[in-house]
Amino acid sequence: MQTQQASDAHASSCLTTVAVIPGDGIGPEITRAVVRVLEAAGAPLAWEWHEAGLGSIERAANGLPAETLAAIQRHRVALKGPTATPSGAGHKSVNVTIRKALDLYANVRPVRSLPGLKTRFDDVDLVIVRENIEDTYGGIEHRQSPEVVQCLKVITRPGSLAVARYAFELARTWGRRRVTCVHKANIHKLSDGLFLSCFQEVAAEYPDIKADDILVDNACMQLVTQPERFDVLVTPNLYGDIISDLAAGLVGGLGVAPAGNIGREVAVFEAVHGTAPDIAGLGLANPTALLLSAVQMLRYLGHHACAARVEEGLRRVLADGVRTRDLGGTCGTEAFADAIVAALPVESQLAVPQQASRVVAQAPATPDAASSSVWEVRGVDVFVEHRGIPQLPARIGPFALAMISNRGTKVYPGPAPDIMLVDWHRCRYVADSAVSEDDVVMLLKQIGQHVSWMHVEKLRHADGVACYSKAQGE
Repeated sequence: MQTQQASDAHASSCLTTVAVIPGDGIGPEITRAVVRVLEAAGAPLAWEWHEAGLGSIERAANGLPAETLAAIQRHRVALKGPTATPSGAGHKSVNVTIRKALDLYANVRPVRSLPGLKTRFDDVDLVIVRENIEDTYGGIEHRQSPEVVQCLKVITRPGSLAVARYAFELARTWGRRRVTCVHKANIHKLSDGLFLSCFQEVAAEYPDIKADDILVDNACMQLVTQPERFDVLVTPNLYGDIISDLAAGLVGGLGVAPAGNIGREVAVFEAVHGTAPDIAGLGLANPTALLLSAVQMLRYLGHHACAARVEEGLRRVLADGVRTRDLGGTCGTEAFADAIVAALPVESQLAVPQQASRVVAQAPATPDAASSSVWEVRGVDVFVEHRGIPQLPARIGPFALAMISNRGTKVYPGPAPDIMLVDWHRCRYVADSAVSEDDVVMLLKQIGQHVSWMHVEKLRHADGVACYSKAQGE
């Protein structure tokens, strides 16, 4: 008896504890089904269940209780079902909150065709690596006037370097041959331009992997016409959110699309589809997306043989025509899980690829390229609220009024274009040489005597090069 207890204790100590967050709607049903399949496959995991989402609002206003976040930090790996996010009001996304709190900077979305699922393309096999923290997902928004809301798009050099390096390390680790940067640097010349230049900088460190880039609109068109041209795509946050869902549609939809959120020490694997409250509790939900996310988690943890067993069991079931209702079948959640368990192959039947247990992409400590630059403030953009084009002094101290724009289009100087004006104007004052903080404060005081201003941006030059965009028509 003591020997058996000692053996059980040793086995338990060899297990990796995973924080499990079943989520909202169909989340608990698909999570239970996935855990059952993993246990049947012999996954060396222990489970610690925690809440997040709508059911946690009374305990935590953001839907993420402190003990749940602490559990993810403690165990360093989590499996998460879908959680609901209200549109336009209510609490922020639990997904985004987790990603930001744990600095899960890379969202990894493998997109691979599955047997038995008829789609427009038969052999899709690509990976989307999405920057997961920055961009418009900083959630930095302000209503600046009755007619205008501003959202800040924030792209940073460290964040861009980190996700680019992760994409190249993933390509090398997973045996991929090409990484494509998706951007819109022809329009967003500074923000997407920085993301692209960081990608190119990192690409030079990986001469064994082909690197290229593509505009996001063209990428979307190419994905729905010839997805086979892509291998690994790396993108800023917003574009990655959109094209990863688009790519999921190529292989059957979000119900079969896995996702992992990867940080330096912590990873959260999740189903990215909705909570489907209309079928919650009816036993009809499809657990495939969460199951494939769990397969991704197993590989992250280094359990490649178990991951291969689970994935092969799923593929066999789908090839045999066993499907849930969303995929055109009649199978319920539990029956689908039963079928996968019955189809699990023995390990000796599988050729398990040898690869590193996880992608490691720590950025080397390099000096910031901007730290050696000479930075000067050479002007100010002052955003003001006013009906019609504001009448402002042509000169204030060292500043001259160079331009006024409305929704990005120049309306002064020169003839005002025949466009729809809103009550929000960018007024650009520039100087012939560097200005001081006191000069900027004096400028704002003077402008405040004429109109109400709500936002200001300093116009900086780095080594004599302007670090700001021009207005359309300027």
